[in-house]
Amino acid sequence: MLNFDFHNPTRILFGKGRIADLAKAVPATARVLILYGGGSVRSNGVLAQVQAALQGRVVQEFGGIEPNPTYETLMQAVEQVRREKLDFLLAVGGGSVIDGTKFVAAAVNFEDDPWKIMEKRGGNVISALPFGSVLTLPATGSEMNNGGVITRKALKAKMPFSSKYVFPQFSVLDPTTTFTLPPRQVGNGVVDAFVHVMEQYLTYPANAPLQDRFAEGLLQTLIEEGPKALAEPLDYDVRANIMWCATLALNGLVGAGVPQDWATHMVGHELTALHGLDHAQTLAIILPSMLAVRKEAKRAKLLQYASRIWNISEGDDNQRIEAAIGKTRTFFEHMGVKTRLSDYGLNATHIDPLLAQLEAHRMVTLGEHRDVTVAISREVLEASL
Repeated sequence: MLNFDFHNPTRILFGKGRIADLAKAVPATARVLILYGGGSVRSNGVLAQVQAALQGRVVQEFGGIEPNPTYETLMQAVEQVRREKLDFLLAVGGGSVIDGTKFVAAAVNFEDDPWKIMEKRGGNVISALPFGSVLTLPATGSEMNNGGVITRKALKAKMPFSSKYVFPQFSVLDPTTTFTLPPRQVGNGVVDAFVHVMEQYLTYPANAPLQDRFAEGLLQTLIEEGPKALAEPLDYDVRANIMWCATLALNGLVGAGVPQDWATHMVGHELTALHGLDHAQTLAIILPSMLAVRKEAKRAKLLQYASRIWNISEGDDNQRIEAAIGKTRTFFEHMGVKTRLSDYGLNATHIDPLLAQLEAHRMVTLGEHRDVTVAISREVLEASL
């Protein structure tokens, strides 16, 4: 097992009716800005529940945060916080809203150009406004971690950042808020959580059997519960299991003491930045090809994955690996998320611009061994056509 630091200060308020507990979780004297996305939280009644719980406080709203939150939009929220002297943020939505809120929290009192937060990947953040979240779309795990991803439209850049200062103080996880999600978002959320686990699990053995079993339990639960969420959208227990899986997939636990990959995410970010694909769609495209191209470096864990997750025992090593990758692709498709560039109208002519973006953003030595060069990324993209 590798050396690690593990610290997660986020308090989780899980279960039906927990939005009412915002009355106790948010300080009574707080001047609050509620941040949300396209307005579904208004139509499904979640925003009304939040407002009722925050009665007696100064409360303002900021809507319109995009599915891939943009710097341009978030800076408008930063200006509102500064202008109105607000001192507590509450994200109400999915991972994009929470990621955006993290950036706003860090940017409000940042003394330099806030984009430098992204250029330094958050390493230059020294403080942030306190904030919490009400999760309505389980997918990214942002509700219980210290990272986020922000897009700057003007630069066609989608970049990650993290800081110990941007852990949510608390997150409310009420599975009933997910009942009205459209199938596309349900499928995307399951795929997103699945790939988060894979980035921390499917690398190379580090003699960390506990973390492996944690990861495998999450993967198996997502495989079992994901299709049920599409078939039975009002099943509370199914929604609860998926919501908790997505949170645990990226709260630091399964990745503690083990090598981590994240090459699939970095290549996927460029697909979103250039072509507007959903984040989970990019992961579903890239991961199967990434595993196939890098199967020698990942051989031991791929065989473990084939055996423990998919119960594959027939055939030689290569056949079992190929079968496991095939089952992964089939699972994503079963969740309604297509797995080929051609499914989204992209072809070989789109590869060079994607590689240029990787180079521009210094994403040229990716993966757990830092051996995913631009040439390897090309192989992966070509295998994804």
